[in-house]
Amino acid sequence: MKIRMLAVAAAGALAVAAGVAGAKDVAVSLTGDQEVPAVTTTAKGTGKITIADDKSVTGSIKTTGVTGTAAHIHEAPAGQNGKPIITLEKKGDNEWVVPAGSKLTDEQLASFKAGNLYVNVHSAEHKGGEIRTQLKP
Repeated sequence: MKIRMLAVAAAGALAVAAGVAGAKDVAVSLTGDQEVPAVTTTAKGTGKITIADDKSVTGSIKTTGVTGTAAHIHEAPAGQNGKPIITLEKKGDNEWVVPAGSKLTDEQLASFKAGNLYVNVHSAEHKGGEIRTQLKP
């Protein structure tokens, strides 16, 4: 009985560890040359986006050299523009955060795994986006 309880506890611990280990932390570096079409700008962005096994999304981006008007995670491969799927919230002058409770659909998770999600920051001068990067798992 004691051995069985230990085995169940160990299996549970492994399942929890596997769930944590499966989360994808994506370091991001946004630049104008990744936009479509490319944008000549000194603006930059850095941060981290995390996609968990349960499809929840968290993270933030800090920008320099741009007065952002909006930021999104979009669905499209590199070299193409796509529809926004998550709108980031502005926090202070130069930071954007993924809203609490954000989740991908099964199809969007498959797009992420294929490298077909990107994040960008829009500005008044570049309404379609001034800086961008693909989210690479």
